[in-house]
Amino acid sequence: MSAGSSDLQAEIERRLAPSEPDVEVLLAEVVPTGILRLFIDHPDGVTLALCERVSGLLTEYCDRYSLEVSSPGQDRPLTKPQHYSRYLGRHARVRLRESRDGHRSVTGELVGASDNDVTIAAQEGVVTIPYEQIARSNLVPGD
Repeated sequence: MSAGSSDLQAEIERRLAPSEPDVEVLLAEVVPTGILRLFIDHPDGVTLALCERVSGLLTEYCDRYSLEVSSPGQDRPLTKPQHYSRYLGRHARVRLRESRDGHRSVTGELVGASDNDVTIAAQEGVVTIPYEQIARSNLVPGD
């Protein structure tokens, strides 16, 4: 996650908190086409009505971006240490900021997560990756 996207994510979380305190912003990213894409979650699930309420609370961003709000889907983004902990035993793909042993990504089972890093049992072996080395990661659908 780049500092810019995490700053934007934190700003959006602060704006939503008073009206929608149970909404978790999983990922806030600006894609090259000028779309501000938000993936949100809620303990009771994400409905179209919830996406519409969140969009309505973020109208000030519509001056700069086209806003797209959706549920995380099966390939849910993992952006916080607690996300990795919550999905231990599931498979994830982690894309790295810099190549490591000739690879830019690691895919495997999440077997450990701390406040500082995540451990993945990949085909190549067990790998521990500090969060600051992660560019982006998500669950792999199907398990």
